[in-house]
Amino acid sequence: MPAPRWASTATVDQNTGAGVYESYSAIVQLVERLHRHFLDVLRTELRRVGNEDINAVQALLLFNIGQEDVVIRDLRDRGYYHGSNVSYNIKKLTELGYLTQERSPHDRRATRLSLTEQGFNISRVVFELQQALVENLKRHNVTDENLRTAFGTLEHLERTWTDYIRYGRD
Repeated sequence: MPAPRWASTATVDQNTGAGVYESYSAIVQLVERLHRHFLDVLRTELRRVGNEDINAVQALLLFNIGQEDVVIRDLRDRGYYHGSNVSYNIKKLTELGYLTQERSPHDRRATRLSLTEQGFNISRVVFELQQALVENLKRHNVTDENLRTAFGTLEHLERTWTDYIRYGRD
């Protein structure tokens, strides 16, 4: 993808000739696509196991809660979900019998979530899917080192965005 006309030529890396702007833009678009594709993969897996009552985001929410008792605030603080989205999905998952909610005895404002057996089953489906996807990556010669390098780059990108949100432009 070419840089827009107004983009500075300073974004070109003088050592490699590669355009940092082009690489950055490609990664941002890839991250967006990967998220959508991953939700499609989860949707497909839910259909495969015969579960039609929850969506992919809800299945991922159950997986992220896992075997812990979690306070709703922690899910938001970890950066997984926005406030209204998590509240809506928790309400639906509780109504459908995948989650239980309990007020914290120490802080009545805090609600603790835990998975029911039905919720654990979905969490297990997502875990097994993740394991199968890892095996597929191994068959295609993707190594732990490859994944660690990609993770490091994406983590740096996340830090850059987080710093921008917190502190604005330099």
